Amino acid sequence: MMGLFNCYVREYSFVKQQQTAIKMYKLVGEERFLLWAVCSIQLQVLCGNGGEKLLLLAEGLLKKHVASHGLHEPEALIVYFSILEQQAKYGDALDILGGKLGSLLMIEVDKLRIQGKLLARAGDYAAAANVYQKILELCGDDWEAFLHYLGCLFEDESSWASETINTPINPPKYVECKLTHLTDEVFDSCVENASAFVQKLQAEASNDSLRNPYLSHLEIERRKCLFRKNNDDNLVEALLQYYSRFGHLACFTSDVEAFLQVLPPEKKMEFLDKLMKNSNSLSVVPTRALGQSITLLKTQELIGSMFNLPVAELEGSAVQMAELYCKNLPLSKDLDPQESMHGEELLSIVCNVLVQLFWRTRDLGYFIEAIMVLEFGLTIRRYTFQYKILLLHLYSYFGALPLAYERYKSLDVKNILMETASHHILPQMLASPLWADLSNLLKDYLKFMDDHFRESADLTFLAYRHRNYSKVIEFVQFKERLQHSNQYLVARVEAPILQLKQSADNIEQEESILESLKCGADFIELSNEIGSKSLTFNEDFQSRPWWTPTTEKNYLLGPFEGISYCPKENLTKEREENVRGFIERKSLLPRMIYLSIQSASVLYKDNSEINGSLADPKISTELKALLERYAKMMGFSLNDAIDVVVGVSRGLKPYEVFGSDVIDWLNFAVFFNAWSLNSHDSGQQGGERTPGSWHVVNSLLENYILGKLRSIGPLIQSPQGDLPILVKLVTEPLAWHGLVIQACVRTFLPSGKKKKKSGSTDQSISLLSNAVRDAIQGLCSVLEEVAKWSQDQIKIPEDNKIDLLVSSLKRNGGAGKVFNILETLASSPNETELGDRISQALRSWSPVDVGRKIVTGQCRVLSEFRRICESKIKSLKTLKQQIAQV
Repeated sequence: MMGLFNCYVREYSFVKQQQTAIKMYKLVGEERFLLWAVCSIQLQVLCGNGGEKLLLLAEGLLKKHVASHGLHEPEALIVYFSILEQQAKYGDALDILGGKLGSLLMIEVDKLRIQGKLLARAGDYAAAANVYQKILELCGDDWEAFLHYLGCLFEDESSWASETINTPINPPKYVECKLTHLTDEVFDSCVENASAFVQKLQAEASNDSLRNPYLSHLEIERRKCLFRKNNDDNLVEALLQYYSRFGHLACFTSDVEAFLQVLPPEKKMEFLDKLMKNSNSLSVVPTRALGQSITLLKTQELIGSMFNLPVAELEGSAVQMAELYCKNLPLSKDLDPQESMHGEELLSIVCNVLVQLFWRTRDLGYFIEAIMVLEFGLTIRRYTFQYKILLLHLYSYFGALPLAYERYKSLDVKNILMETASHHILPQMLASPLWADLSNLLKDYLKFMDDHFRESADLTFLAYRHRNYSKVIEFVQFKERLQHSNQYLVARVEAPILQLKQSADNIEQEESILESLKCGADFIELSNEIGSKSLTFNEDFQSRPWWTPTTEKNYLLGPFEGISYCPKENLTKEREENVRGFIERKSLLPRMIYLSIQSASVLYKDNSEINGSLADPKISTELKALLERYAKMMGFSLNDAIDVVVGVSRGLKPYEVFGSDVIDWLNFAVFFNAWSLNSHDSGQQGGERTPGSWHVVNSLLENYILGKLRSIGPLIQSPQGDLPILVKLVTEPLAWHGLVIQACVRTFLPSGKKKKKSGSTDQSISLLSNAVRDAIQGLCSVLEEVAKWSQDQIKIPEDNKIDLLVSSLKRNGGAGKVFNILETLASSPNETELGDRISQALRSWSPVDVGRKIVTGQCRVLSEFRRICESKIKSLKTLKQQIAQV
């Protein structure tokens, strides 16, 4: 029966788990089997469709067992409390905790935490506050306990907000609090009590490194600001005191971020001015003084004051930081290569400043300089992950995606990091021609997820066996969270679409892949379900650079906005809508591609048979339904969407009406054309609708692709540009249009089952074959121009490109000042001061090699893109020869 229970655990069949566990409990009466049943009931409520009444059953089972046998495991008691808490029976739980069973909890602080939480939930805030005081007297650095203590004083339950499956992995640093229900007198009394207690904690602190008593003082001042709105000066003073004590620590800015958020802009600047004045009295200990200097710079970054500096001043601050880094390099002389170096954050800040200078001035030299600075830092210490992440995004923006992918791989992302960190590279790879690397990235990610889902059941059963019942709930909820991951759903859709892209030049291979995908039927189900699915966002966006706070946002793509601060926005709701729409649309593609091929494989709209194929009305009906749905996702009815694409193709409307959904619109046009081949109601273009719809698609693809091609400058001089959109145009709508053409040509070719043609049939074939012939010719011409553009970019001599990059750093005025400081240090390092390891690393740094890597990376992207274009040209030329025989 234990084996059977294990099978149900693997199936996540909570009801059958419960039934099996109850049977075992009745057989032997062991406590563990009862707890297995209770956990199964909890899982039905938390992760299944179980109602609240099930909790009454669990409580009854436990009550009966306690009455006859008691409990013997601390974990069993925790589960009992959890069952009672879910029913809001806090008084009952407190009675149990204060009784004989409470002695199962051996660690006093753990017992007090449970007691404090239960008292607060029961509404006995005064008693709960006393309990949290005791916790803080025992554990002075328990920040969460202090927040709960304040919550009790202010009778505010928001600090106990329960986590859900959608809780972000980086919750806001500030704590939500409700103060409006308090009168002035009550608030003042609470603050007085809290301040007196915090002063007592500070006086009794035996360890100078304890930050909690001083952060607690900041939190009290923050709440005074929120309540009265006139406490800004006191908060600024408290922040200055906190700096004088902990300003040398790397965590200072993350500590104070939440408190700075409540200050108005002028008070933030006042705080910064006072910090700058205090910088004259830095510590005499070199490492401590360096830490304080870095904190000042990070605080400037945090407040956003650097965005208000004139270009010359901003450039001067970058130079000062570079000099500070070089000056303090000897402090790291004796450190192990894997240890963090003193002052290595300086180069990250320098990079941020240089990128901002590039954004303001559009001087490419600053951008190259930012890359050189980070590569310099990695030469000295190759383990600094912050440099690698910044470089990854810089190389992505510069079109050197192989280098970005190389930096991503050097981060050694594995296990759960694949879920939290792959957002740094996956979106760029999805829009790139590096299909082999993208395939590996998707395979590794999906393998990790699938392995975890399989192993999660083993871990859950292991938790049952070891009587670690809270872990049972945790493991199952974690698995649920990963299964609802937006990134997982995107990868599940993108992996088969990549396969379809790779085989789009060979219709037989494409049909084989579609067959393995059940002709896209499963993805239609996913598209139907996505609207009701709860999505989770597990990406760690805190590690992203300021200029790209989310995967959808990149400030560098637009003009300098002159904003005072680029926040790492929390756009979860907006992102959820975008991702939901993206998955819904993308999930339709495999089925629409399959139906388009089927539709193009039959030549007539009158159900005549040719080449052994019969026009199936169900294909036309289903494709029309999907087209209507696709159009609706873009905000149009089917007829209106057809009017839009026809209008744009005839030059009556600009391409701008497509907005940012241009790929979706062109896909729609391709599938509309395929549907027109076997539909009696495919629009308003009369008897000429078949050639007409071909002309619409050909015109849209040719004009848009050639327009983009002409707007792209040389890649080495214009970072990012329109290359990703160009790649998508060629590998998606153009590729699907190519499949429709292949299906048509295949149907034209002679076959043993071919019937005698009537006159109208000859005319129909003639019309269609001419349309197909024109389409082949048009696509060939477009692809040849794209391939020629790629080849022209590749043919520019490598040395010329490198000279262009390096010379952008050596002009008079503008970029290059930071680079010169680093180059001077690298050219003549002082071995006595710096030590052998750092000196050797400095000598090995070569700006020319960095330039060569960038050029090689860009060329590889262009070569892969040209290879894709040439493969399509070859396929189209073969079709051209075949159709000439018709």
